[in-house]
Amino acid sequence: MNFNKKICSVLILVGLIGLTPPCYAEQPNKRTSFEEVKQNSKDLLKTINAYTVEQRDEAVNKTKAALDKLDQRIEALEKRADQNWDKMDKTARQNTRASLQELRRQRTKVAEWYGSLKSSTGEAWVHMKNGFTEAYQALDEAWQKSEKEFGAAK
Repeated sequence: MNFNKKICSVLILVGLIGLTPPCYAEQPNKRTSFEEVKQNSKDLLKTINAYTVEQRDEAVNKTKAALDKLDQRIEALEKRADQNWDKMDKTARQNTRASLQELRRQRTKVAEWYGSLKSSTGEAWVHMKNGFTEAYQALDEAWQKSEKEFGAAK
């Protein structure tokens, strides 16, 4: 599988979590902010780019921890959606259902990417890091646009 596509899947997942509809957001002081999700992505990018192929196992462990955290966020979003389901109108329910389905679909792609990451070596490792950087830059531009359109940065 193409590493750029795999990397994009991870970043899309992170972006989707950051752009979660407010219909199932927690209290403002408890909610994971858009900026926090963005910072977590930057941290993961720096971490992976700092590792050489010889440090692959450590990078894989850091990535696994980040993915576990994303899974927890998805589960929390699903729980909040369930709790607020009766309060939502039909459109909000459809949007919520579609968002959660997309998150799960992207998470499946991430699982495939993670499997490839664990077995990458040599030149493939360098290619993966370069693709990750390019994909992150594209996603960062999309996030900036979303901040302007949806005010999601707060």
